[in-house]
Amino acid sequence: MGLVIILALVTLLAAYGTFSALKNKNVLGIIFGGGSFLVFGWFTVMTVIHHGYPVAH
Repeated sequence: MGLVIILALVTLLAAYGTFSALKNKNVLGIIFGGGSFLVFGWFTVMTVIHHGYPVAH
């Protein structure tokens, strides 16, 4: 279940990068950051749906 945590962290960092690029009006940063946010966010959601939320045993 470490994959869910890693994907969620990458998604959060991509969201922060996209927001930072928006503030600086960096078009290439917005495109790549937004794309990364969408892709890794989709992977995170699908992994949670398919494997369930990680809980301690």
